[in-house]
Amino acid sequence: MTIADLEHLLGCLPLIPYEDAPLAGAYTSDLLSDVMAHAPEDSVLITLQGHKNTVACASLAGVKALILAGMREAPEDMLVAAKAEGIAVFASPLRQFDLSWKVARLLGLK
Repeated sequence: MTIADLEHLLGCLPLIPYEDAPLAGAYTSDLLSDVMAHAPEDSVLITLQGHKNTVACASLAGVKALILAGMREAPEDMLVAAKAEGIAVFASPLRQFDLSWKVARLLGLK
């Protein structure tokens, strides 16, 4: 699975330009300390947290992409920070549960 698959196979809306790269895993959480401690490197983070601190925590964990579930908005400072860190940011109308299930299927997890 790659970052581009989030757009092309899941229909997520890219909020900033991104470079495609492989994704090795996924993590779903809204507790940023949990993300820093447990999100796998080279993964996608599925969250409701649309703010600059989400990018900082994702960067520390080595996350490559963020999906804001429920079409949560991303403020401009979040998008600027994500672009600077090389983290792709997407929005999706799907709930976190549905996104997590679909991403797991794309990763080949059962």
